[in-house]
Amino acid sequence: MTDELHIEGNALPLRGIRVLELGSFIAAPFAARLFGDFGAEVIKIEKPQGGDELRDWRKTRGTTSMLFRTIGRNKKSVALDLRSEAGREAVKKIAAQCDVVIENFRPGTLEKWGLGPDVLQELNPEVVMVRISGYGQTGPYKNRAGFGSSAESFAGLRYITGEPDRPAGRAAASVGDTVAGLYGVIGALMLMLQKARGLATGASQVVDVALYEGVFSLLESLVPDYDAYGMIRQRTGGALPGVVPTGSYLCGDGLEVVIGGNSNSVFVRLMRAIGREDLAEDATLLTTEARGAREEELNGAISAWTGSMPLTEVLDKLDAAGVPAGPVYDAPSIAVDRHYLARDMIQTHEVVIEDEPELIRFPGVVPKIPGHEGRVRWVGPELGQHTAEVLQDLAGMDADGIASLGLQEVR
Repeated sequence: MTDELHIEGNALPLRGIRVLELGSFIAAPFAARLFGDFGAEVIKIEKPQGGDELRDWRKTRGTTSMLFRTIGRNKKSVALDLRSEAGREAVKKIAAQCDVVIENFRPGTLEKWGLGPDVLQELNPEVVMVRISGYGQTGPYKNRAGFGSSAESFAGLRYITGEPDRPAGRAAASVGDTVAGLYGVIGALMLMLQKARGLATGASQVVDVALYEGVFSLLESLVPDYDAYGMIRQRTGGALPGVVPTGSYLCGDGLEVVIGGNSNSVFVRLMRAIGREDLAEDATLLTTEARGAREEELNGAISAWTGSMPLTEVLDKLDAAGVPAGPVYDAPSIAVDRHYLARDMIQTHEVVIEDEPELIRFPGVVPKIPGHEGRVRWVGPELGQHTAEVLQDLAGMDADGIASLGLQEVR
């Protein structure tokens, strides 16, 4: 860790930390983005031909997707071919001056390239390595290819997602990848904190994150419920089994609201808010099991109430009653919501899409740390935009050496 981290009054908590990102797609890049959001210098290595494939995802015009602009924010893009000796040597020189290296290749790939932990930690004994893969660095499945989709399936999430009479569904976002990225950051910061406190770190400076394990850790008592009660969780649509009342309800204007009325005190407030004092005063409903047994009746009462008025009125009445509820928002609704805007969760940046700059709204930074707020300093860079800068500053290469790599076409 560099001394700059400890400067008094430093607004960005990770300023002075340098991170090398060797990953692609989402898991490792998402982890590296979190470091960059809070001031770390993040150096992203991309293949010279096309770069990270995420640049092409979900794109209908221009050359670089908004998904890459989002996950690649606050990073420097360096184009190097890790399959070439020259590219690998340059990466070694960069890694020797980094605090963290994050990768998400299949286990054994870095070792094959001569960039495994033994090599990089010999060059830099202080470096922390975050390794994200489908099934982890050990175990019988370690060599299997793994994307977030297969991880979500293997972990059990897909089995319990969707409507009961349809095939397994999914969240329309890369949950498995982003959760793994979060765990990677947590693991790296734990090791860095251990060093900062002067405690012995032992031989290992490697954080091993399996995509499926990150997802499995979110599934609460899935397996314990099976052992204890013989319960095999099934797909239940927008409801959670035994958690009643909660779910999505249609309002009078055709919009939806999600209501969480499943704790005893909130349930009573909800019933009073919808004008069902009889249910509010029914002492037999003050257990989760009893409410679960009368789920259809309770949901019917709530639906009749929400269906009698527009969404805004529903939300106002539930807010006044202290009942957790939220609108089912789409992207246009989020982009103009006053709470999102007040919390700086919608930030506008200029992006060139088709030769002309456009103002595009991007998500803000999480978490909020008053006085040390993370920042989006720039959105995802052009491929190879920082190659010369980084190779000169960290790899000690001159203009001729950089030119010999044949990377000019990516600028």
